[in-house]
Amino acid sequence: MNVIPDAKLPDVLRIEPRAFGDARGFFFESHQVERYTAAGIVGPFVQDNISRSARGTLRGLHFQIERSQAKLVQVIRGAIFDVAVDVRKSSPTFGHWTGHVLSDENHHQLYIPVGFAHGFCVLSEVADVLYKCTDTYFPQHERAIQWNDPAIGIAWPLEVPPILSVKDQQGKPLADAETFA
Repeated sequence: MNVIPDAKLPDVLRIEPRAFGDARGFFFESHQVERYTAAGIVGPFVQDNISRSARGTLRGLHFQIERSQAKLVQVIRGAIFDVAVDVRKSSPTFGHWTGHVLSDENHHQLYIPVGFAHGFCVLSEVADVLYKCTDTYFPQHERAIQWNDPAIGIAWPLEVPPILSVKDQQGKPLADAETFA
């Protein structure tokens, strides 16, 4: 597998697993603890989540302020534009973002460490997203940053206004959000 630090946010890693394909389909290891640990992707991963979303859905930008989660994100059906935003005030890249297309065709994964908000928009008719987390979900600790905060300036590849949850409609601008020190 190739592990590529992001050019804008080097703590965020893009993983390109080696896929073996033939007329039957393909096979690849989506996680192998020794190999991923050696690459700096440290668990333990204690919870796996799967979400299914329709084209135009935007989920995020989310993080947990306590019981924080690192995430290993991959798409098992469809395609998404996956985004990480640095929400560590002491970081020189605070408020910076990066985005990558993850799909069932490219098999890429994105490792998003603690201290980053995460979100994605769906590019295909439907997308099934699998993400491993280093802690369990605690709704009382979850925070949402405004997906279209101009101070962050994410260039979402959207053709129409996104489909948002009520929680994501109520996300706070980064300047008003509780973030990491």
